[in-house]
Amino acid sequence: MLDNDILKHAREFKGYLDSYKYEVSDEGIEFPRAKVMIHGEYEDNYGKTPNLIPTEGLNHILMVTLSNTAKLNNFYLALFSGSYTPTNTLTAANFTSTATEIVSGTEGYSQATRPAWAPAAAASGVIDNYAAKADFTIATATTVTIRGAALLSEAVKGSTSGVLISAARYGADRVENDGNTYSLGYRVTATGT
Repeated sequence: MLDNDILKHAREFKGYLDSYKYEVSDEGIEFPRAKVMIHGEYEDNYGKTPNLIPTEGLNHILMVTLSNTAKLNNFYLALFSGSYTPTNTLTAANFTSTATEIVSGTEGYSQATRPAWAPAAAASGVIDNYAAKADFTIATATTVTIRGAALLSEAVKGSTSGVLISAARYGADRVENDGNTYSLGYRVTATGT
């Protein structure tokens, strides 16, 4: 039902974004006039962390689902080590430098690219990869400190192209040792308020 309501009112949602008629909170992004809340969270070896879906991500979600922008085929999970808390202005173009993306294969994780986010089919207003989380194989001489995660449309580590859908700063650092497997899931939920 919610999906049909969003599609039916595509222009209204675009108008809400363009005129800043939405509220951002720790719980997500609410469109008060439409009575819709969109929020996401990351789940890793340590628990769940709410995310921020910045303006670039919101615009992309709305333009693909409610307008004529082409759907991107894949999304990828990235890790960052900077002491940075994501804001609405975060984009794929500035993510790597602003958040200090972990890109090293010897002092980070051994995969050559960002691991793919492979979600199950959406159901009841939820889409996630919790049943098949992305794995990062930690590679380091000492330890790697992970302070947050992001979801982007480009596979290349450190890429400034594409779209950033989401990012989160963890409440506590994740300190990983060489050879550890760091598993990461991401979920988006859309609910009526």
